[in-house]
Amino acid sequence: MNPPTTFKAVPGQDELGATTRDLSFHPCTNPAPKVLTPDQIARFNRDGYLMPLRVFSAAEIADLRRYFDGLLARYTAEGKDSYSISSAHLRHSRVWDVLTNPRVVGIVSDLLGPSVVGWGSHFFCKMPGDGKMVSWHQDASYWPLTPSKAVTVWLAVDDADPDNANMRYIPGTHVLGHLTWQLSETDESNVLNQTVPDVDRFGAPVDVALKAGEASVHSDLLLHGSEANTSARRRCGLTLRYTPGEVRAYLGWDEKGVVAAGEPPPHWGNRPRPTDE
Repeated sequence: MNPPTTFKAVPGQDELGATTRDLSFHPCTNPAPKVLTPDQIARFNRDGYLMPLRVFSAAEIADLRRYFDGLLARYTAEGKDSYSISSAHLRHSRVWDVLTNPRVVGIVSDLLGPSVVGWGSHFFCKMPGDGKMVSWHQDASYWPLTPSKAVTVWLAVDDADPDNANMRYIPGTHVLGHLTWQLSETDESNVLNQTVPDVDRFGAPVDVALKAGEASVHSDLLLHGSEANTSARRRCGLTLRYTPGEVRAYLGWDEKGVVAAGEPPPHWGNRPRPTDE
C-alpha cells in the first residue's frame, strides 16, 4: 500500500524549502492506454519505471547523435562541460522537436493523461573516463512542482550499459514518499549536490541498459543514479521531463513549459519552437 499523501517542504534549500509540495506517488489509472499495454501500466505503478521502449530507428538516432556532437562541440568551445546542455528545448529547435515528438508524447500521455506539459530537457553526457557519478536521488527533491506526478523519459543517444555507466533504478522506491538525503556539495565527483544514503536497505538496483534510440521512463520519486564512466566509450542520454497539466510549478518554472498534449493549462507557459537550426 502506498503511504498517505503528505504535504511537506524540503529543508535547507531556501525558496524550494519554503514551497509546500505533495511528494507522494499518484498511480496511473488509465483503463485504455493507446501506446502502452495494461500490463505496462501496472508495472509502472508497481516498479516506478518502464524499459526498454523503442522510440527512434537506428538511422533517426544516428542523425540526432550527429546533431548532439555538433552541439557539444559548440558548448565545449565556450568552456562548458558535457553536462551543461540543460533546458535545451528553450534554445534548440531539434530538442524542442524531440520533446514534442508524438512517439514520445504518446507514451507519456498513457501515464499522465490527456493534458501533458513538457518542461525539461537535459543532455547527461558522460565522456570516456570522465570520473563523475550521479548519486542516488529522487528527481522530485529538486523540482518546485506539486503534486508529484512528473515523469522523465531517458532517451539513449549512445548505447548505455554497465560498461559505460548506465543509469540504475531501485524498483519500488517511488512509493516510499520523499526520502531523507544529505548534501554532497564538496564531492566534485558527484554531478548532483544531494545523495540518499544507505540505499541497500531498499533492495538491489537494476541496470538501465538501453540501445541507442531506446528509452526508459521513470517516476520523479524513483531512486536512481549512475556510476562513473571509466570506459573508453561515451554515454549520452537526453532526459525529457513531463508533467500533467494540472500540476503547478513555482519559482518561475512554469515559463519552461511546452504544451505537448491537450489544451494549454492557464498556469503553464507554452514556449514556441526556437528559431535556431
